[in-house]
Amino acid sequence: MESNDTVRVIDRPRWYAAYTLPRHEKAVADRLVQQKVESYLPLYSAVRCWNHRRIEVELPLFPGYVFVKMLLADRVRILSRPGIIRLVSFNGTPAALPDEEIARLQSSLLIWKATPYPFLTAGKQVRIKSGPFAGLEGKILRRKGKIRLLVTLELIQSAMLLELDAAEAQLAS
Repeated sequence: MESNDTVRVIDRPRWYAAYTLPRHEKAVADRLVQQKVESYLPLYSAVRCWNHRRIEVELPLFPGYVFVKMLLADRVRILSRPGIIRLVSFNGTPAALPDEEIARLQSSLLIWKATPYPFLTAGKQVRIKSGPFAGLEGKILRRKGKIRLLVTLELIQSAMLLELDAAEAQLAS
């Protein structure tokens, strides 16, 4: 038999990440607000050049995603909105995000500036940006903690292992 606490958890709105069509995040967030659905789209400022002019634009911090607070029972109504493809799910079940995580993200972004950064994983090709090996390319063997990478560099048909900060590497194009 379910307790009243379990029923209340199911019946309260939770945060979910909605996956959107490419470059539709702002339109989706605007539509949700107009339709009185609570949503959150974290943005950051970036300078872009168009027609030889520098323009400051607001871009999504997490491209392709808008956070939506809703009852799981309203899933079909939310998914029918133009621009929303699906909710982020695990094993077919939409993954609810903790309220505290969204609140922490919102409050942090009021104080700190954030910009997107590529997700560096083992096997990715990277170029070293600074230090004595600047400009060389290598492959990430593994991450060592949150900010350390072990990268192999192939110099003169020989490999060497280099440990460096993630901030010193960028994805190679």
